[in-house]
Formats: sequence, structure tokens, C-alpha cells
Amino acid sequence: MNFMRKFERKYGKYAIPNLMNYIIVLYIIGYVLYISKQVTGVDLYSTFLSLNFRMIMRGQVWRLVTYIIQPPSTSIIFIFFALYFYYMIGTSLERLWGSFKFNVYFFSGVILNIIAALIIYLIWGVSMDLNTYFINFALFMAFAVEFPDMEVLLFYIIPIKVKWLGIFDAIFLGAQIIGGYAALIAYNTGNTTLFARLYLNFGFEWFSATAALIAMLNFIIFIILYKKGPAKSKTQKNFRKATKNSNKTSFNERFYNANSEKTNWEDANSYRPINPGGARHRCAICGRTEKDGDLIFRYCSKCNGNYEYCQDHLYTHVHVK
Repeated sequence: MNFMRKFERKYGKYAIPNLMNYIIVLYIIGYVLYISKQVTGVDLYSTFLSLNFRMIMRGQVWRLVTYIIQPPSTSIIFIFFALYFYYMIGTSLERLWGSFKFNVYFFSGVILNIIAALIIYLIWGVSMDLNTYFINFALFMAFAVEFPDMEVLLFYIIPIKVKWLGIFDAIFLGAQIIGGYAALIAYNTGNTTLFARLYLNFGFEWFSATAALIAMLNFIIFIILYKKGPAKSKTQKNFRKATKNSNKTSFNERFYNANSEKTNWEDANSYRPINPGGARHRCAICGRTEKDGDLIFRYCSKCNGNYEYCQDHLYTHVHVK
């Protein structure tokens, strides 16, 4: 978490705000290319733009970037719903995390797709044209974790909470990874019966398992390892402890626990720099101070404790309860 704050403080100015607006435009361009294929019979995406490492090794390095224009759906009926859905997911995550974290999360997914395709090509010699499926899947899984109780319409009819869809997708992804490597083990050990059952009957194969495992690492890293709130001071921890035990203690005891650092009136109203370099303000999310530029800082009235945020995170942070 501290690493991410330092990283954001140093490179946050390079983040692309409203990133999903540009991604949706790329998806629309990709869909137009798909429509042109139906008219002309020429698949421009697969021929020139897809993530094909056999062609990349021959010098077509632009494919490392252009593959992300593949839209999440090619159905003329569902494309508008898919674009709106992923736009909602992306903008919601950006408002929650801030532009920098969302940029890192999205583009790390793009890079991990490239790494997965390269590993598959180098190990098995298979050029697996990975598209934006796992990038969008990682966005949805992050959305399901951050907004578990939001309801969507399954098949546009049945209301269901996002967390249940996330759980189902996580089970499916785990089965795909485990089944794929089980099929590989069965193939290498000569267990033709198990291999036929896994590969032919269920469609499990190790190329997709490897792609899923590597391409979803951004979800594992950012959600499991970095999904933590701002670090709490000793006084704030005592305040939460006092609040939790409010039914067991008197008001005077709670007041003392929440203010365990003894001060007098003069000390409490005098300025004492608590941030490095004597800065008066420090964002609880990114760690930037007024010394890092022309920033505006405000305290959040909905957070428990004295949490101060810069203008980039004042309305996007998760309230500390």
C-alpha cells in the first residue's frame, strides 16, 4: 500500500482521467471493423491487429497495442448493452480508486495479456490470439468485489446481485485453470481416458488455463493484496475501540481512550507539524502534500477519524467506518 502511494505520488500526473471514455471509443472502432468484415469479407482485426505472436515475431509489433480494440461483444443486439455495462464498471472503479489506480489496474491487465500470450507461444509454440476478454473480466471481478450489493438484470430479466455473478465467474475461472492443468498432466502421463474426458467432453486445455492464470494476476494483486484502507493512527484505533465497547464503558472512559495522548488546551490549539518536511496537509490516499503542487485539501465528515484528502480523492475514496 505504501509502495502504491509513493508510486502514485511520483507518477500520478501521467494518469489518464476518464480512461473508459477512450476505451469505449476503441471498442466502437473495433466493432466497425467487425461490421466491415461482414461487408467486405476481409477480417482486418485478425489479419493486421490481433495479438498474434507469430506475426509479432516477424516485425508486426503494433499488434501489442492494437489488439485492445476488440469489443466485448460482436452481436448487434448486445453490443450497446455491453459497452454501457463496461463503461459503468470502469467509471465506477475510477471514481472509487482514483484515476491513477484505475489506470494501473487496466494497463497491467493489458500487459499481462501480452505476457500470457508470449509464454504460451514460447513454451508450446501456439500463437493464442488473446483479445480483451480477460481485461474486461478483471474489471468485472473488481467491480463485484467493490460493489457486491449492486443489482443487475441477468438475461435482462432476472435481478441479481453482482457478488453472486462474481462468485459464479470465480468458480468457473478456477475450474478452467484446474481442469486445464489436469488435462496437461493426464496428457503427459498417458492417461488417455482422463485426458479425453477433460479435453474433449469439457473443453479444458492448458493454453486457456495459462492465459487465465497469468492475465488475471492484476485482479489478485490489486484486490487481495492492496484492498486496504488508509493506515490508522493510535488515537484513531483507540477511538474505534472505544466506540465498539461503548455499551460497556462510561463516557469518561471512552473519552480518555479516544484521546489517549494527554494534551492541554494550549497544546491542542497550537500547530504541530505531523507530516514530513513540515507540511500542514497530507492526503490519506496518495500521500501528497501542499508541497507537491497546487492542491486543495479537505477533511471528510463521513469518515471516522481525522482523514484528510486531496481534491483527486476527496470524492472517490472509501469512507472509513
